[in-house]
Amino acid sequence: MDKLSVLGLIIALGAIAIGYSLEGGVVSALFNGPALIIVLGGTLGAVMLQTATSTFKKTLSMSHWVFFTPNYDIEKAIEQIKSWSHKARQEGYLALENEALSHPDPYAAKGLSLLVDGCSEQKLRDTLEIDLMLERDRLLESSKVYEAMGGYSPTIGILGAVLGLIQAMSFITDPQKLGAGVATAFIATIYGVGLANLLFLPMANKLRQRVEQKMLYHEMMAEGVIAISLGESPLNIELKLEAYRTERPNVVVE
Repeated sequence: MDKLSVLGLIIALGAIAIGYSLEGGVVSALFNGPALIIVLGGTLGAVMLQTATSTFKKTLSMSHWVFFTPNYDIEKAIEQIKSWSHKARQEGYLALENEALSHPDPYAAKGLSLLVDGCSEQKLRDTLEIDLMLERDRLLESSKVYEAMGGYSPTIGILGAVLGLIQAMSFITDPQKLGAGVATAFIATIYGVGLANLLFLPMANKLRQRVEQKMLYHEMMAEGVIAISLGESPLNIELKLEAYRTERPNVVVE
């Protein structure tokens, strides 16, 4: 679990609740079912309207990356690449066929398969770079979905406030009910702005960060496989991949 994400959300919500209480407000008054339905439903519907089905499903499947981040040991990955290099130098590229078939990461498995098939260094590099670029673009679409939700949410909140005011005007002759109705109407605006800035936009930025971490991992795997194709020694490969080790000790994989 990403404790920083959880802690940040708790601090943000807690600060708002405590500050509102210190001003004399009642926190329970901020909970309003109809307003929440309008904001969440309207935001979700607008995003679904503009998003492809495959992208929307991918976004849902990636959402847990924000709070639950599987870590991958780069140190272990470098040692694995070194062992591949050692085996390839001793037994040839065909000795890596079982590794290509059993590796859990499809990107690394494809690189090994191309290596076993005897692709040239340039073809291997071009193929892996294209795959890396396309994968980055595909995964970043998920962060854009949350960005869109952060954009729609405040506007839908204002829409909810207007609808609430329209309803409140029906109590124009009853000042007590009118005041309560107006207060309730503005809760929709709070939901819209709050969800955008406390949840949707931060989630978009965190997902973007996770995607870049995963791309860094795949970039390292590509450099390792390409180095093997050039016949470099395990020691030289380790030195080449040293920068990945020092910059990001742990990164995300899907």
